[in-house]
Amino acid sequence: MHNHHLEEYRRERLDELTIAEMQEEMAEGRLTSEELVLMYKENISLRDKNTQAVLEMNPDALLTAQSLDFERRQTGPRSVLHGIPILVKDNMETGDKMHTSAGSFALKDHYALQDAKVVEKLRQAGVVILGKTNMTEWANFMSDKMTNGYSSRGGQVKNPYGAFDVGGSSSGSAAAIASNLAAGAIGTETSGSIINPAAQNSLVGIKPTVGLASRTGIIPLSHTQDVPGPLARTVADAVALLQAIIGVDPKDVSTAFAAPFENYDWSSHFKTDGLQGVKLGIARGLFKEIRDEQAALFEKALDALRACGAELIDDVDLGVHQEDLGFAVLLHEFKANLNAYLAKSNPDQPIRSLDDVIAFNNEHPEKMLKFGQNLLEQANGMTGMLTEREYVEALERNRFLAAERGMKEVLENIDVDALVLPQDFGCNIGAAAGFPSITVPFGYSESKEPFGITFAGQAFSEPALIEYAYAFEQAVNGRRKP
Repeated sequence: MHNHHLEEYRRERLDELTIAEMQEEMAEGRLTSEELVLMYKENISLRDKNTQAVLEMNPDALLTAQSLDFERRQTGPRSVLHGIPILVKDNMETGDKMHTSAGSFALKDHYALQDAKVVEKLRQAGVVILGKTNMTEWANFMSDKMTNGYSSRGGQVKNPYGAFDVGGSSSGSAAAIASNLAAGAIGTETSGSIINPAAQNSLVGIKPTVGLASRTGIIPLSHTQDVPGPLARTVADAVALLQAIIGVDPKDVSTAFAAPFENYDWSSHFKTDGLQGVKLGIARGLFKEIRDEQAALFEKALDALRACGAELIDDVDLGVHQEDLGFAVLLHEFKANLNAYLAKSNPDQPIRSLDDVIAFNNEHPEKMLKFGQNLLEQANGMTGMLTEREYVEALERNRFLAAERGMKEVLENIDVDALVLPQDFGCNIGAAAGFPSITVPFGYSESKEPFGITFAGQAFSEPALIEYAYAFEQAVNGRRKP
């Protein structure tokens, strides 16, 4: 950078700076939002060639930062996120000069007509939308052979920690924040797509309860399981982002449940003794295939939890296994949801249905079909009307086994506050239930692959999960930058 002061700041201070620290620097006049944007742009230009995490930059980011700096001087900050640069996943609409494509080259020319509701709320909080992140194409629902983090529009996202799985499908959001390319990011999860990349990139990931944040304006997969959530380097940073996107949206009926959490004081749950006396269940049946070195790290994490005052209840039987849930719900809902989204998208956008997506891919096989499109084709074989007996039975079965029995009845019967799991094992149980999870970094394997643990609880138990996650984070300080 030509500005030697900024270059020194970028090299010596910017990495791992928390959102609270950025706010303090800006409040004291030692830093501006404009300078943050300039430094993160520099980081992206230098580092992202190694990760391919950032798909597109917001041309208006610098001007937005300048206007927010002016606003701060005139009237003060809007929120704890005022002037903070963040990235959003490429399946979130931005009514600006950036595209929205879900990673697909088929939608490379698609400009959304307005912001997704969560993007709108972030802007209202004073966030600078720095750019869009790469992702596993169509939220990892194009082909069962596709590698995590690959898209036809953005190529392969790489893990900044080494030649490890980067996680999917919020891969770019995770790799970017792990590499200090922004202060935080918003991803989405249907089944593991926040929790998995957070664990693989030594980040905090919060998968909220379905209904806490709006899905309006997000390219959909499943209306019963999709939910946006934050990825950040610390629990406090992730909670700051979560707080900004929570709220009731009349266009998303599920968010009626968010009303009690609007203007909620989440910082009251930042307790270093938050694990004292907490009962955590260990459902070992959900991670029978764990690698030996991960199993060893998990046992060390359990020791750390005990040292924090938690009581561990071992060998909890949820009465449900991941394979019991099947794939039918997602197959049926994807076609219905995607067709509705595409039909209502910008009229200038020629791809109007799943039929059109598949046809485009077949017309450009070298570009589009590196991994095939068997999941798209399977989903397109459904009626899209959601009337099939297979779908109705699968939906009821999943809700009963995962939500009513596994994550509610069983935990209440054995008086367990939450589950603790290694990495993202068992994530699809909570996903099928629509229940929340939080992943926190713990350590690394001998080969330096990141390892985290996940706290999973019942619907709208985020306040308790945040207490557990914060106390654990403060006790182990498990994150190291790449």
